[in-house]
Amino acid sequence: MELVVVSGLSGSGKSVALAMLEDLQWYTLDNVPARLLSLVVGELVGSEDAKFERLAIGLDARPRAEDLPVIRSLMDELRGRGLRCQLIYLHASENVLVQRYLDTRRRHPHTPAQAGDRTLASAIQYEQELLAPLAEAADLVLDTSATSVHELRDIIRNKVADQPRNQLSLQFESFGFREGVPKDADFVFDARFLPNPYWEPDLRPLTGRDAAVAEFLAASPTVEAYIGDMTRFLDRWIGDIESANRSYLTVAVGCTGGRHRSVYIVERLAEHFREAFPGVTVRHASLERLENEQ
Repeated sequence: MELVVVSGLSGSGKSVALAMLEDLQWYTLDNVPARLLSLVVGELVGSEDAKFERLAIGLDARPRAEDLPVIRSLMDELRGRGLRCQLIYLHASENVLVQRYLDTRRRHPHTPAQAGDRTLASAIQYEQELLAPLAEAADLVLDTSATSVHELRDIIRNKVADQPRNQLSLQFESFGFREGVPKDADFVFDARFLPNPYWEPDLRPLTGRDAAVAEFLAASPTVEAYIGDMTRFLDRWIGDIESANRSYLTVAVGCTGGRHRSVYIVERLAEHFREAFPGVTVRHASLERLENEQ
């Protein structure tokens, strides 16, 4: 049996994540109170019904604070029994969440009538503080501030549902520093000091996936040395990270615009690690945004 528990801030995309898992033939339950999670899971674990072999549970957005610490111990107990368990936590920036609620005109679950004059912003802050133990215990934390519904569905498919079992999910992501550092990155490498194909007129309209850009960067000893250092660093530490029961690791590489240097390096790193980690995934954040705008 496989179990995914989905939690996070209201408005961050939990329903989208669960819907994606349901589309992928997971059995999903939503708005399960945290205090009942152990009872629900205990009832379904070991069931002979094949439909419960892949179970995804969305936690109620209004948990009791005293129920949250026991969720991690439950997950550890289930892992000890041989189950593959993942705790996924979704969040977004306060400004984005406020705008999403304004667009949908829905009431935030922590702004009930009995909450007095609690504003939408204060409700979001209250929920962040309340769910902090889950964020700290999560196997995967996803920041959906700049993620579309379609991008989130792809992330859930690639990083949660279709990964090789009992193996670290390793993602390499390129980005542009002018758009901000990905908040879900575990390691961030800066490629802005490397030779920039942008200043070559013939290379400017291309990307790091094009052969001409790859040849330009591969010819630089500095680029090759930097990739070598990153590879050796990750080779040294990924095994220890995996041994610490980490399920996910995101390595982000950034350059100025996220089109050339970071894209090329991410492709090189992914190529190197695919032999040891067949489930390696690649994401080019800035390129995806440019394609969506076209």
